[in-house]
Amino acid sequence: MNVAAPRITHADRVIDAASGTTKGALAAYYATVAPLMLPHLRGRPVALVRAPDGVGGELFFQKHAEHGEMPGVRQLDPALDPGHAPLLQIDSAEGLLGAAQFNVVELHTWNAVSRAFGQPDRMTFDLDPGEGVEWPRMQEAALLVRILLDELGLPSFLKTSGGKGLHVVVPIRREHGWDEVKGFSQVVVQHLARAVPERIVAKSGPRNRVGRIFADYLRNGFGATTISAWSARARPGLGVSVPLDWDELFDVESAAQWTVARIGERLAVGNRPWEAMERSRRGLGAAMRTLGWMPG
Repeated sequence: MNVAAPRITHADRVIDAASGTTKGALAAYYATVAPLMLPHLRGRPVALVRAPDGVGGELFFQKHAEHGEMPGVRQLDPALDPGHAPLLQIDSAEGLLGAAQFNVVELHTWNAVSRAFGQPDRMTFDLDPGEGVEWPRMQEAALLVRILLDELGLPSFLKTSGGKGLHVVVPIRREHGWDEVKGFSQVVVQHLARAVPERIVAKSGPRNRVGRIFADYLRNGFGATTISAWSARARPGLGVSVPLDWDELFDVESAAQWTVARIGERLAVGNRPWEAMERSRRGLGAAMRTLGWMPG
């Protein structure tokens, strides 16, 4: 694939002082990981985090087509999100590089595909550490989430956030609307918080989670997005969100272990940890009954 199409202007401008990474190097990174990243992006609305002054400057979060067209970035039917400009979708390497040319660092995806937008096809639990939480506590929390999901008969897949946390993703059948999926994900987190209140909280806000971990279920509501696998993060060092096998959980040293500059050896592993995701989808009905919750 030709990194120069679309052409990357100001390619030598440093966008991350911590690593010395340039705009051109980030574009080259996205060109390299495109075959791995596009399966996570294709067919889903995407939100973009732009950093025109680099990761140390002001960041702009963009979910809609508000700033003209980017090469290869598709504008979706405005009816998907009424009252707003069209949502965006990236299905090609050209779109990834078009975004990079417009100073996009992060790419986030919705929990539903565009063609069945009213019914999410996954639940996401974003484990977000509070002040003073050491990394081993994060690893243990991810395992606790997995154990509960196993007990509920739900498959789960793991990835680093590229920042400070871990994401546990549950592939589900498209049988419920946004409110039902979000409501059930909240019940799951509340159950966990009651079981291990010294470890996990079900309320957002920094004061609620000092020394503890917020299992963020809010990612499952309409309008919410989560960082895509293989996306860089607009933070010093440019960490990358990477799919993990559960067997690797306690070998990983941080949520930002892999970065744009240090991704090399991980490319050979690629998406193998998530290869069973599509065939693992489950309905939520049995799990809802187990926890004694049914959508209203």
